[in-house]
Amino acid sequence: MDKFVVNGQNKLSGTVQISGAKNAVLPIMTATLLTSGKSVLHNVPHLNDIKMMAYLLRVIGAKVDMEADTMSIDSTHCSYFEAPYELVSKMRASIYVLGPLLARFGQAKVSFPGGCAIGTRPVDLHLDAMRKLGAEIDIEHGYILAKSKKLVGTTIEFPKVSVGATANVLMAAVLAKGTTILKNAAKEPEIGSLIEFLNLMGAKIKGKDTSVLEITGVSQLQPAEMKMIPDRIETGTFMIAAAITGSEIKITHTIPKLVASLTNKLELAGVKIEQQHDSLHVLPNKKIIAVNISTQPYPGFPTDLQAQFMALMCLAEGTSKIEENIFPDRFMHVAELKRLDADIQVTKNLAIIQGVPELSGAPVMATDLRASAALVLAGLAAKGETVISRIYHIDRGYEKIEEKLQALGADIKRVKG
Repeated sequence: MDKFVVNGQNKLSGTVQISGAKNAVLPIMTATLLTSGKSVLHNVPHLNDIKMMAYLLRVIGAKVDMEADTMSIDSTHCSYFEAPYELVSKMRASIYVLGPLLARFGQAKVSFPGGCAIGTRPVDLHLDAMRKLGAEIDIEHGYILAKSKKLVGTTIEFPKVSVGATANVLMAAVLAKGTTILKNAAKEPEIGSLIEFLNLMGAKIKGKDTSVLEITGVSQLQPAEMKMIPDRIETGTFMIAAAITGSEIKITHTIPKLVASLTNKLELAGVKIEQQHDSLHVLPNKKIIAVNISTQPYPGFPTDLQAQFMALMCLAEGTSKIEENIFPDRFMHVAELKRLDADIQVTKNLAIIQGVPELSGAPVMATDLRASAALVLAGLAAKGETVISRIYHIDRGYEKIEEKLQALGADIKRVKG
């Protein structure tokens, strides 16, 4: 397996361009299954999760082509309505095919999902919502079997906010008979992007960027073309990269308002950030001040930046607290950060970090996608050499991260395994 070898304490400088948002692209890829014809997506990143989803769509019968950052998906000849275990077990986002297949073809067979091992993430909200829309759901041998002659609009209120369930219900309800009212819906930018794409396809969805969505079913949709939004998690990761190394970098092709919660916390920590229309300028800081965070659904602090922010707090002056409210078990990176001499104590979903003057390079192992990014950031700031193994996790969600960091002056290289 490939590894990253990082020699830390180099200053970064220059400009980095942000790629398209993986978490926006994946559900939109599955949304193309809702109609026959060729849809075109621009600003699509080259990531393992994207490649895996493309392979799943091909299994279903779609034709998927990629040239540069433009992807075309022709769903005309889809005829296989199963998402097999060997694919779904590797990527949780495969569950997104459930809604589109059920809505267009009246049937779907989807394995229970996998992905990053960051705690229990049940699909009950997805299945309960599909039942309320009129689908028959059975569970057999680890597979979700869904059938429906015609989905019917209804009112659905989630007991808790779920990005995945919101996306699946949206894609199922757009072809349902009548109107669906979805309450306590996720407000993440990636959901807003999906709504925009579905409306371009001819769907009738109101309430974008709010917690109450109104979906009026239509009889059919048509293919669409759209540019994907920039990745706010990649944006935030590079903002923290500048902060943890006391460096000055410019981050372009992004949307600053999508990382407002992180910007606020970084400024409280003593980091100066200048915002333009589509870029961020992070200025060098002399010290980091300890700041508490509590992860929340958007527009709160994102769980996908928790690990990276923890790496920064390891070098802050004082004691900080990080409360993880989305995935309470998402602290597997703590043990690896402690190998770099971080001082962290975890009780249930609360981590207490006592800042240390310096981190020390050591061999560490990535446990999931965002933990991988946290270890890279810590390695950039640590004294000496940090070797990060199992970096296939980071290739799921960051496009050529080592090349982008090298262009900024980081001493990081990929060693082929």
